[in-house]
Amino acid sequence: MKRILFALALWFAMSYAASANTPRGRWTEAQAWTYMRSQPWPLGSNFLPSNAINQLEMFQADTFDPAEIDREFGWAESAGMTTMRIFLHDLLWQQDAEGLKKRLDTVLTLSAKHHIKPVLVLFDSCWDPAPKLGPQHPPIPGIHNSGWVQSPGIALADESNRPRFEAYVKGIVGAFASDNRILAWDVWNEPDNPGGGKYKNNLKHKTALMDAMLPMVFSWARSQGPIQPLTSGVWTREDWSNPKEWSKTEKIQLTESDIISFHDYSWPERFESRIEQLEKLHRPLLCTEYMARGTGSTIDNDIPIAMAHHVGMINWGLVQGKMGTYIPWDSWDVPYANREPTVWFHDLYYPDGKPYREHEIEILQKASKTMQSDAAR
Repeated sequence: MKRILFALALWFAMSYAASANTPRGRWTEAQAWTYMRSQPWPLGSNFLPSNAINQLEMFQADTFDPAEIDREFGWAESAGMTTMRIFLHDLLWQQDAEGLKKRLDTVLTLSAKHHIKPVLVLFDSCWDPAPKLGPQHPPIPGIHNSGWVQSPGIALADESNRPRFEAYVKGIVGAFASDNRILAWDVWNEPDNPGGGKYKNNLKHKTALMDAMLPMVFSWARSQGPIQPLTSGVWTREDWSNPKEWSKTEKIQLTESDIISFHDYSWPERFESRIEQLEKLHRPLLCTEYMARGTGSTIDNDIPIAMAHHVGMINWGLVQGKMGTYIPWDSWDVPYANREPTVWFHDLYYPDGKPYREHEIEILQKASKTMQSDAAR
């Protein structure tokens, strides 16, 4: 009953925006809480189908595989998951805007079939800075995330590209601004990440370039009047409790986001400490990346803490596949080409749908059932 009342309040508050894509500002704290309380507790994974190496291979027409996506969403649903975090890419819009919209609509139809509302990511500063359309290279054996590509990557350095970035953001957000199958828009993943891996062509002054464009991305997205919240997750700082110590990037993220998102791959004590720091901002919290078993970030440790604080949780990796994120980060220094890691780093399922650890799936199922039952009271 409580959830129904919140949903009705949200509908009345945003009905005009839903019908007309009316530009809007940042949500108030009350608007953010009203929206998130009307949703199922966010529990999910960062998603890439196991037969894709990156976001381009997932969505390009020649390699788009709705049957595989449907199958893997089914495993997520069986684990009690209610969301998936899915990465888009600006080059997909440049290549085939109408095709991207149609394929994304197919993904949203499949996710709704499985009672999953995705978080959609627009830009990303991680891994290969020189993305290219067309066939993607095969995985490099034994390397963590050997084919993931940045968006926009090195194209960020050329200000003449901004009109096409603007067209992409306004086009994709505008097309789905009133779509209640979407939980949220994550406008830029780890914007101040230097890149990662062993790539030699990462931009100099990348963070400064990104800091100039990030507020524009928020503005472009808001100009389309989305009924879903916008966010961009903070990730590096040990302590976010003092706004005077925030970097320029963090200040943009934490003052522009409708809901606050963050990443944490550390021990549970640090995870809970970061939650407590961000709770001082008085907005709903969503952890959009966690679970790196070798660093102490585990489902066993983190889910009980998240439940106690009502924090949404999205772990990295659903199914072991071409992305190779069951392999640790240190594989970039010492590849695991002829050996399996002693413990999987990320990911929850083998490609045949068998859980890596049955107990983890049981924890997720129980947590989801408990949180949904509590919300319904």
